[in-house]
Amino acid sequence: MQDLVERFVTLWVVIDPIGTIPVFVAVTAGLDAAGRRSAALLATLVSAGVLLFFLICGQLLIDALDIGLNSFQFAGGIILFLFALTMIFGDSKPDTDLKQSETETPAGSDKPNPAIFPLAVPSLASPGAMLAIVLLTDNNRFGVIDQGLTALVMLGVLLAAYICMRLADPIIRLIGHSGSAIVSRVMGMILASVAANSVLSAVLNIVETGTL
Repeated sequence: MQDLVERFVTLWVVIDPIGTIPVFVAVTAGLDAAGRRSAALLATLVSAGVLLFFLICGQLLIDALDIGLNSFQFAGGIILFLFALTMIFGDSKPDTDLKQSETETPAGSDKPNPAIFPLAVPSLASPGAMLAIVLLTDNNRFGVIDQGLTALVMLGVLLAAYICMRLADPIIRLIGHSGSAIVSRVMGMILASVAANSVLSAVLNIVETGTL
């Protein structure tokens, strides 16, 4: 149970459903209600597909590159820590100061659909989320059942993100943009702690086993 809670907290922090709300409001400013619903659904589905790809193929990439688990965990912890610092001291999400003209994608335009970029990637399926999902489903530490549970937890967090996007307007009115920023920074503090634990665990394993 404790492992599931830790996975949930990690994925909640790196996906950051609440921090996605300002991004969603910005990129869908020029859309009607139906368009906003479609954008929320598309962003959720695309981010789920990206993260499931890393869940399934991430370990294969590690094995193909002959990267040791401890080395990957150590590097991953550092990257997650740096990502957490951006959440605490900087913007945890892409710039939300977008004009209406940037939210509209005319037919035949080369501009990406705002529901895909920046909403799905890199807001929901962020680099930190991609790395976290690989670490949480490593074949050397987790069996198929554990990996399946992690996938369910990830999909649950994305469902929460979808609900947050659907409720974006009343939530913003309730907590305001400043409140959203505060929540995001608190999540960054939690992620920094999780990342530090990952690095220390990798160092301890290296010392005990003598293998990278």
